[in-house]
Amino acid sequence: MRTAITNCNLIDGLSDSPTHNVTVIIDDRNIVDVVPGSTIKTSVDKTIDCDEGWLLPGLWDVHAHLGFPGPPPEEIINRVIYYGNNAMKAMHNYGVTGLRTVGTDNWIDVAWRDAFASGEFVGPRIFAGGHFLTTTGGHGLRWPFSKECDGPVGFAKAIREEIKHGVDQVKLNLSGGIMGPDWDRHWHSFLLPEELDAAFRLCRQRDVKVVSHAANTQSVKDALRLGTWTLEHGYIMDDECIQLLLEKNTIYVPTLGITHLSPTQATNDWENQYVQSRNIAPEFLARADAASPEHQKWFQTALKKGVRMALGSDLGPLGEGTLLEMGLWVRDGATPMQTIRAATKGGAETCGQESILGTVEAGKLADLIVVSKNPLEDITNLRSLQMVFKEGSMVLSLIHI
Repeated sequence: MRTAITNCNLIDGLSDSPTHNVTVIIDDRNIVDVVPGSTIKTSVDKTIDCDEGWLLPGLWDVHAHLGFPGPPPEEIINRVIYYGNNAMKAMHNYGVTGLRTVGTDNWIDVAWRDAFASGEFVGPRIFAGGHFLTTTGGHGLRWPFSKECDGPVGFAKAIREEIKHGVDQVKLNLSGGIMGPDWDRHWHSFLLPEELDAAFRLCRQRDVKVVSHAANTQSVKDALRLGTWTLEHGYIMDDECIQLLLEKNTIYVPTLGITHLSPTQATNDWENQYVQSRNIAPEFLARADAASPEHQKWFQTALKKGVRMALGSDLGPLGEGTLLEMGLWVRDGATPMQTIRAATKGGAETCGQESILGTVEAGKLADLIVVSKNPLEDITNLRSLQMVFKEGSMVLSLIHI
């Protein structure tokens, strides 16, 4: 089926400025042409008038947990349903067409990845990470998706098990975090040199990308020197960390919401609603507030120096967390265009899909969204969602066609 989407303001994920009054032509699954004006010079089966809405690539969140905000149901069958519904809501309610999961128990993300890919269910693309691997007494143990490993053999066995179950990437927790007990602090590094060497060596051997939770300078440098594909968090860094990010061309996923969303830092109704709904313990909020200025500093430094970056939220509900994270990028100094590019082109690059997704251009798969208001004027205008397309099929329309 050949469809023309006319009368669009286009943010294509490539250009530094939008293009007005554009027509995008889709043939079945793919974008086949992007042309100026609203006059269609080729035969089409269907025409959709955007009514001067803003068309852009579908959004990506590359630091997602299907179980957030939780707690997940105890019964496994209910948990499977809960996780799948969370993913589907992210696409239908927020325009998130791509997720990279970096911590999901029982490989439920692998199952939903395959279910969505088959077309049996309509949901976002998932690039599945299975469990995240930490040490005994490591990070995130209150969540069912963490798996404790010790020693080179322990990490090797756990990585092989993740690979056996079909994950797309392996998540290693090299350090503590903000939201944990006293023995799980973000300035603590967890893995011994021999554990790091075994884990990264095995992933290289099996050609599996590593996602590194690294919150302090030592863990960041360890991850970068050993060849991590992406660096998550980076709450505490230094100039050498930034230089290594540039030299290695590593993708940085800053997850600003972890340190920036607290009652003292919330700046709008959506942020306030999120903070109130989470009911986070006061000691965790105090840690977030204390870590926020340095986290902001290194995010801004990475942005200024031209580090490769992609948008991942580490927040729930899925989709809502994505838009909150985009707002925080802008609040911390990114332009709306930089932020959108990180959540579209950057997401596709992070998942190795840049040849077929992430931008609006001929030959790409038609994962698209339309919003009624200009997100370059106000990034929260992404909440004015009107249409969602996945591979050329309309999965949401709030306008009369």
